[in-house]
Amino acid sequence: MELYIGNKNYSSWSMRPWLVMKHFDLPMDEHLVAFDDFAADGQFKKTMSVMSPTAKVPTLIDQEMVVWDSLAICEYLAESFAEKHLWPIDKTQRARARSISAEMHSSFTTLRQYCSMNIEADLRFIGTKLWNDLPTLRAEVARIEEIWAERPEINGFLCGEFSIADAFYAPVVMRLLSYGLPVSEQSQQYMQNILANSAVNAWVMQAQAERQFVQNQEPYRQHGEQFIRG
Repeated sequence: MELYIGNKNYSSWSMRPWLVMKHFDLPMDEHLVAFDDFAADGQFKKTMSVMSPTAKVPTLIDQEMVVWDSLAICEYLAESFAEKHLWPIDKTQRARARSISAEMHSSFTTLRQYCSMNIEADLRFIGTKLWNDLPTLRAEVARIEEIWAERPEINGFLCGEFSIADAFYAPVVMRLLSYGLPVSEQSQQYMQNILANSAVNAWVMQAQAERQFVQNQEPYRQHGEQFIRG
């Protein structure tokens, strides 16, 4: 299976299926297509337009099958590797996992717009201002905390064992860290659970090693050496 992804520092959509494939040890040939200005005649669009009808990442190619969109990719993987239990085994938890993954996929627009993923950056000074200025951001984080607080075990994952649902919320953890948004101790524990996951750790390390500054992904920094997380 070939997985086409974008820059690990920025691409939250790519992070989700990559984590699923890495955590569950699924066969994966990774192809990183570097972000640019996304112009029609740019390298990114030229490369991805051949791979996917949307010309976007992530895209999964399994022989003749092409699957795009992170949720569709994860559903395809869950069907293809049913024995791996990418969704929870328990029916109730499985339904919950699907619901909160879909909610993540379609909601939290303020968080997405103003707190784009930037793993290498320390943007806490921006996060403080955004938190004070945007009541919708505070409301969205409160809803995320509600979801996290409903996990079966405080030292565990959202629906028991690590599942697709956790892969969908891992980029949120990255955002909360980079922007220093305030959350409860219980939420911080979940964030630590995610960060301790070996697949997440691998993604973060590779993201920090990229050092590719992409201007259109950087609303708050002027250059790549600015505001690097220690």
